[in-house]
Amino acid sequence: MSLLSEFKEFAMRGNVVDLAVGVIIGAAFGRIVDSVVNDLVMPLVGKIVGNVDFSNLYVPLSDRITDGLGLGDARKLGPVFAWGNFITVLINFMILAFIIFLLVRGMNSLMRRKIAAPFVPPAPTKEEVLLTEIRDSLKQLASPLAAVVSAGTAASNGIDAATAPKGNTL
Repeated sequence: MSLLSEFKEFAMRGNVVDLAVGVIIGAAFGRIVDSVVNDLVMPLVGKIVGNVDFSNLYVPLSDRITDGLGLGDARKLGPVFAWGNFITVLINFMILAFIIFLLVRGMNSLMRRKIAAPFVPPAPTKEEVLLTEIRDSLKQLASPLAAVVSAGTAASNGIDAATAPKGNTL
């Protein structure tokens, strides 16, 4: 088996394809959460706290960094303790974790409902109902016929019908 055919077999397995789809959707979902945090949540939190832009809050760890620089410019001049950016990323993580929790919780409740539902056999088809009726009718017809055949067989063999075994002998 060639390397290319082995790779093709590996890549086309269901689990690998499912994982690839999950990673792509996860990356797109991550961008959505980033936008929600950076564009919606953090500006509201900054407004409540007092018009603070969390993404630019830092503590300079170098003497070359002057007050009033943005985080990007300050990082070019030296090391910074970017605690505002950390708060933004932390809120981003909390929102993402909460959404994943809700998804897993929903999946678990669906699985519990599926397991808890009692098995109900499907209703018989029209064909099955008809076959059952035919079978029952044949049983009813066979019972008197069996008694007659049994009595006739017993008499031809010289056995008294009264002492012959009873029941369906067909």
